Amino acid sequence: MNSIRRTRFIAWITAGSLLALPAWASPIGDVVERPAWTWPPVVVVCLLLTAGIYSLGISKMLRSDAKSSLRRIAVLYFVLGWISLVVALDSPIHEIGEQLFWVHMTQHEILMLISAPLFVFGRPLIPLLFALPLSWRERAAALGRTKAFRKAWNTISTPIVAWVLSAIALWIWHIPWLFDQAVQSDWIHAAQHTTFIVTALLFWWPLANRTSALDYGAGVAYVFTTALHTSVLGALLTFAPRVWYSSYLATAFAWHITALEDQQLGGLIMWIPAGTLLLIVALVLLFKWMNESDARWQYTRMADLTRSSNGVIQ
Repeated sequence: MNSIRRTRFIAWITAGSLLALPAWASPIGDVVERPAWTWPPVVVVCLLLTAGIYSLGISKMLRSDAKSSLRRIAVLYFVLGWISLVVALDSPIHEIGEQLFWVHMTQHEILMLISAPLFVFGRPLIPLLFALPLSWRERAAALGRTKAFRKAWNTISTPIVAWVLSAIALWIWHIPWLFDQAVQSDWIHAAQHTTFIVTALLFWWPLANRTSALDYGAGVAYVFTTALHTSVLGALLTFAPRVWYSSYLATAFAWHITALEDQQLGGLIMWIPAGTLLLIVALVLLFKWMNESDARWQYTRMADLTRSSNGVIQ
């Protein structure tokens, strides 16, 4: 029991310091490579292109009538989301994540719980489209109005589909054999991260773009059930009697930790900090739901009083 408490305490500390490792976390000899910033060409090109196109779009909007629709908070969200991607994909977190499972879990949580919602609430689509030549922009708009595109988008962006896709992606990629393949292959690893980012964007989309299909009340259930199933996976990883991922058997030991303890830390990070963040979101939605219900009740009450007073006057 003391071991579990100690491991849980370490998980809270490590989740709050994503870039700085404690003194015990330094590799032994040449068993593993020392952490450093990595700049994979494909990742760097994608990040720079995205930043460049977005900046160009913002510049064009500032010189046009669309300036009034530009929100500073949205730009801030996008910039923070972009920075979080750099941290997750290019900082030492990426390289250490191939040596320590708990760091790999931290990287995934950054992608799904920080980068994705920041991009969704940043609403970068309009600036990105503004960066395109007018003819391209018109073609993109025409494509978006086609029946096939709208039907496909309306399907995958519905809350139930987005929820299911994000859950499937999370659980499938944590199958031991497939996870090990991702650690050992750069291309499979890239596919894993792409899947997490895309499904996380879909997951957060209905929350940022409220519809009748997902009001505040439904949003509470939407987020809470996600916190529930991710916590179940985290608990399974934490209390598993054996190591799930053989890729970390040698590398974890080189960082003064056993592979099983490494897995327990990773499970706790998914279970406690990530689960807590989702529960906070659910509580915010619950608060908004209660306020909305109270406002609706007040409106209904006033309407009843108005009708009653009109009846008395007549």
